[in-house]
Amino acid sequence: QVQLVESGGGLVQAGGSLRLSCAASGTFFSINVMGWYRQAPGKQRELVAAIIRGGRTNYADSVKGRFTISRDNAKNTVYLQMNSLKPEDTAVYYCNVETLPSSRQYWGQGTQVTVSS
Repeated sequence: QVQLVESGGGLVQAGGSLRLSCAASGTFFSINVMGWYRQAPGKQRELVAAIIRGGRTNYADSVKGRFTISRDNAKNTVYLQMNSLKPEDTAVYYCNVETLPSSRQYWGQGTQVTVSS
């Protein structure tokens, strides 16, 4: 079993910055993919950014150039640095990890990010 603890959400004005963190703990060999998803009211959950163990990253077009995902493998922690935030970034942000060797996925409890105009 894997537990994910997220932190760093909050309320910020447009143009501001926030940094999300997600720490994984529990029983697993290693973590392959770590990512962040978000879900706004009335919308489907969508991928924001993901990073594989070797460091390759993938971003949604809407956040490219503004958000940066990184990870600390020694701490089993993934970060999302969000700059130049826009009101449309308002959503609940969820951490997601895929462990090895099972390729099972786990979700965090979600953290609210609210960007005011």
